[in-house]
Amino acid sequence: MTGRAAPTCLALSGGVGGAKLALGLSRVLPPEALVVVANTGDDFEHFGLLICPDIDTVTYTLAGVSNTETGWGRAGESWNAMEALAALGGETWFRLGDRDLALHLERTRRIAAGESLSAVTTDLARRLGIGACIVPASDQPVRTVVETPDGPLPFQHYFVREQCRPRVTGFRFAGADAAMPSPAFAAALAGGVSAVVICPSNPFISIDPILAVPGVRQALRDCGAPVVAVSPIVAGRAIKGPTAKMMAELGLAGGAVEVARHHRGLIDGFVLDRSDAESAAAVEQLGIAALVTGTVMETLDDKTRLAEEVLAFARSLGAR
Repeated sequence: MTGRAAPTCLALSGGVGGAKLALGLSRVLPPEALVVVANTGDDFEHFGLLICPDIDTVTYTLAGVSNTETGWGRAGESWNAMEALAALGGETWFRLGDRDLALHLERTRRIAAGESLSAVTTDLARRLGIGACIVPASDQPVRTVVETPDGPLPFQHYFVREQCRPRVTGFRFAGADAAMPSPAFAAALAGGVSAVVICPSNPFISIDPILAVPGVRQALRDCGAPVVAVSPIVAGRAIKGPTAKMMAELGLAGGAVEVARHHRGLIDGFVLDRSDAESAAAVEQLGIAALVTGTVMETLDDKTRLAEEVLAFARSLGAR
C-alpha cells in the first residue's frame, strides 16, 4: 500500500465468480481505488511449486489472459509438460499448462529467496499490466481442509482429484490461528475504505478462509464502511462450483437466503439475482438490506453494470 491513496473499495474474492465482479470493479474504479483480497485457502504445494488458484484466477482475469473455456488457467495454453509427465507415469490429476507453469515457477523461486507472497503477487500483477492492487488474504499459509465421512481431504484433493464427490461434513482452515492479514489487506482495513464488497464466491471455501485469519472479521465490522455481499446462488443453484451441494450436505436450506444468513452479523447489504426476487423480503427480515438485479455476468458489460450497481447500493447504505 506504500505510495497508494487509501482505497475506496475493498473486494474479497474467491475464484471465477469473484474474479468476474473484481474485473467489473476494476473497470469502474481508478486503479488506486481498488484492493482485491484473494482467498488463499485453496493454495497448495504440487511438484514442489506453490500453487495459488484463486490469486491466479483473479490475476489472469484482470489481466485479460484468463482461459474462459476451462474457467481456470491461461488463454492460449499448451500442455507439453503435462503430456511428457503422463508419459513418465507422473501425477496429472491437477493439470498445469505450460504458460501457467511459468508463473508458479517464478513465484516459488522468489518466495524461496525470501520475498513475501504479497510482494510477489503485487509485482506479477503489475508485470501483467494490472493497475488495481491484488493481494493474498495472508502471507502465512492458510489451507482449507474438507471434512468427509471417510476423513479429511486437502481442498484440492476434494475439489479436483475427487471432483467434489465426497459428502461434506465440515471445514477447517489449517494454519489460520498463526496467520495475519497481509500488509496491504490490513492497511486497507485501517485506511478509510468506503465500501467492502464480498464478491459472488462460495461462502464456506472462498470467503470463510479469509475471515478465519485472526482479526479480519472484527476489522471488517470496525472499518466503518458498508459491507455488501453478492449471492453466488441464482435460482437455487451455484453459477459455478459446489456451493449448493455443500449446503445440502451440511443440512442447510438451499438458496440465496441461506448465504445471507451465513454472513449475518458481518454484512449490511445483500445482492440477489432477479430470479430470486421473492427472497428479498426474507433477507430483509434478517436485518440485511436487499438489492435485486441481474447478477449473472456473461459479458464485460454485465460485469461493469453489476459493479456500478453494487457500489451505488453500498453508497446508499452509508457509513456504519
